[in-house]
Amino acid sequence: MAEILSKQPRPKGPRLAVVTNAGGPSVLAIDMLVTEGGKVATLSEETLQKLNETLPSHWSRNNPVDVLGDADPDRYGRAVEIVSADPNNDGILAIVTPQKMTDATAIAKGLQKFKRLPRKPILASWRGGDDIAEGEAILNASGIPTFQYPDEAVRSFCYMWRYSDNLRALYETPALGTDEFDIGLSRTRNESIIHAAQKANRALLTEPESKEILEAYAIPTVKTLIATSAKEAVQAAASLGSTVALKLYSEKVTHKTDVGGVKLNLRTEDEVRRAYSEIEKRVQEIPGAFLGVVVEPMVQTDGYELILGSSIDPQFGPVLLFGSGGQLVEVEKDYALGLPPLNATLARRLMEQTRIFTALKGARGRPAVDLAKLERVLVQFSLLVAEQSWIKEIDINPFVVSAAQMLALDARIILHDRGVQKQDLPRLAIRPYPQQYSSPWKLRNGPSIIIRPIRPEDEPLMVKFHGTLSEETVFFRYFGQQKLELRIAHERLTRICFIDYDREMALVAVRQEPEMKEPEIIGVGRLVRRHGVPEAEFAIEISDRFQRQGLGTRLLQLLVDTGRQEGLERICGYILPENYSMLEIAKKVGFTVTFDRLETVMWAELKLKQTY
Repeated sequence: MAEILSKQPRPKGPRLAVVTNAGGPSVLAIDMLVTEGGKVATLSEETLQKLNETLPSHWSRNNPVDVLGDADPDRYGRAVEIVSADPNNDGILAIVTPQKMTDATAIAKGLQKFKRLPRKPILASWRGGDDIAEGEAILNASGIPTFQYPDEAVRSFCYMWRYSDNLRALYETPALGTDEFDIGLSRTRNESIIHAAQKANRALLTEPESKEILEAYAIPTVKTLIATSAKEAVQAAASLGSTVALKLYSEKVTHKTDVGGVKLNLRTEDEVRRAYSEIEKRVQEIPGAFLGVVVEPMVQTDGYELILGSSIDPQFGPVLLFGSGGQLVEVEKDYALGLPPLNATLARRLMEQTRIFTALKGARGRPAVDLAKLERVLVQFSLLVAEQSWIKEIDINPFVVSAAQMLALDARIILHDRGVQKQDLPRLAIRPYPQQYSSPWKLRNGPSIIIRPIRPEDEPLMVKFHGTLSEETVFFRYFGQQKLELRIAHERLTRICFIDYDREMALVAVRQEPEMKEPEIIGVGRLVRRHGVPEAEFAIEISDRFQRQGLGTRLLQLLVDTGRQEGLERICGYILPENYSMLEIAKKVGFTVTFDRLETVMWAELKLKQTY
């Protein structure tokens, strides 16, 4: 695949067109295409007309395009040329089998001119051993990958378009969060809950404790009351004022349903008392298992039961699970796996991999679930998993969703053993958003702002930010003029906003625009690591309206502080000699500024003390 991707462009989609001189191999190709989830390209009317004018009257008149066994190099090459120009396909597979009138070498020579089709790959299956070896070598040398079997070629094409689709999904701009100025939910209570459980030598959190942790991450949960006697259970049920459910309250039992620890649809005092007694009797053989019950209102809904979970993979660390929930979760096995942390786009892609996603969009007269809200829940859940490293397992099952509501009805959290050292806890495969570098600050002559690491969701804000820059500011930043349309191109901004925080760090200064009450980026500071050494290069860019208010100095100082925490030994950067403001800022923060004779620019350098 590495060789194929180096030779041919990635397809834009899954539609494949096949040109062949034999029917059998093309059937193998189409069978594999359907099996792998690809699509048989539909030829346009214009393409069909041109092929009718070029090929014998008894050609296949469809895709696959069978040019027949007596096709000479000119006929075969013309067919490939016509099909490759059709916008209704995303790639071409050329198949040749040696027949009496087939000159595989000459056909291969004729196909060399198609080695670089515009934005679509061409692959070949040259079949016949020694008879086609010369033609196969010609194609490979020209950059057209060849395969012994057509189904292998098709499988590779499907890998290529899936790869393209995955990259496109990763670099899709996620929706911006609803509250830009919430720089972090309080986690103090969570830490105290986990610490108390560890101190008591408990790995299992109770259901109320688990739900309290969920609530800290804005994951909606059903109201839960603890009752340690039948009388308290009756009182709790009365306060809820509706039909209730009783569940075992325990620090030892993980699956309450398996031991008969769940009683539903309780309407009267007698039913509540009886349920309390039955739950107590069911677990009496487990010493210390019964601490009472939790009382919850019965949630009447025509929605769907989902599961959100996470467990530890030995290679990848914490892994997320999303899918169909309820009691039959292990039977239905409708789930998808992902890596935390998620953004809105990745959360949507995770949901799309499940069968139940079709129902969530609305099915059989039921209204659709609020998918945007469900995305936010998944993002918050992934943040919980990423931040709470002491959590070994967590699942919310069922998480009931409908057009009207979303509620976690049950939650289970298991912690790592207390004897595990913090540095030995499983690490995330993907570094999470570095929230620790977020901080409030006040402009010299203006309102308070937030300075935080950049996020993928910031792309629309970056587009507006570049629209506020003068030609002089652009010249000082890029050492020359760069057109606005180039600076705000999606392909460029994805590289700027979708960063690997281990390799570079970008801090954005965000204020709340007073009229529209929307977030607005007014400055950007960036640290880019140099490969293989503990050094980084810095760059600062401030919107013209907010220059000379101390923001440049603040951003550079924060970049220096961040560099120290990231273990850098040196930060440096180039500054134009006429950029007096930036030169003064660098000196103020502690940089040594000298003239670089070779580059005819100023060189700013700051050596950092290591913190480890």
